Parts: sequence; structure tokens; C-alpha cells
Amino acid sequence: MRYLCLFYIDQTLVDAASKEEWAEIDRESLASNEELQRSGHYLTSNALADPKTAKTLRIRAGKASWTDGPFAETKEHLGGFLLIEAKNLAEAMEIAERDSLARMGAIEVRETAGF
Repeated sequence: MRYLCLFYIDQTLVDAASKEEWAEIDRESLASNEELQRSGHYLTSNALADPKTAKTLRIRAGKASWTDGPFAETKEHLGGFLLIEAKNLAEAMEIAERDSLARMGAIEVRETAGF
């Protein structure tokens, strides 16, 4: 089964972190991805640019309306994703627990619909 891990970043934690702490998180994250590749769990991942670069589309009554920024004002913003292969939700959750980025916010684990 495929699971999407959505990484939500708490900007207050990011702002408080040192360059050294971020370098450690980057090293750990890359090592984790390499391990997931070796174990056959890794499918793809990517970080997202700053939420200020986002555009949000709504179509109502057949008319498109674009706004700047993310859909909602929140303490955490979507910072990236990891798509994995796991035998069940429990295994997907175990994989997410090993990711160092959880220290900077939250990771939502969601089974894909399989279309």
C-alpha cells in the first residue's frame, strides 16, 4: 500500500533552530531517504518552497478566482512530502517516526486512494 507523509513545519521552531541543528536534520533526512530506498519503501519526496510563493485556486459558478498564499492561515505550513510503500498503516507510522523533520512540526500519514 502507498502512504503519503505530509510534513507540516512550525515556523516558530524553524526560526528558533540553529544552522547546525538544520544541518543535522538535513543529514538525518537524507540518510533516512537512502535507507528507505535500500529497504524498498521509498517512492518519491520533495520539499516545498515558502508558502508565500503559493497561489490558491477556487472555481465557483464556473469562474476561476486566484489568491496569493496558502489556503488557510495556520501555525504550521505544508513543507514537503514523502510517498512510501508500506505493508500497512502501522508500518507507515513507524517509518514516519524515524524522520527527523518531525522535530520541526508534524507529519500526517495518509493512505493513498489507489487510483
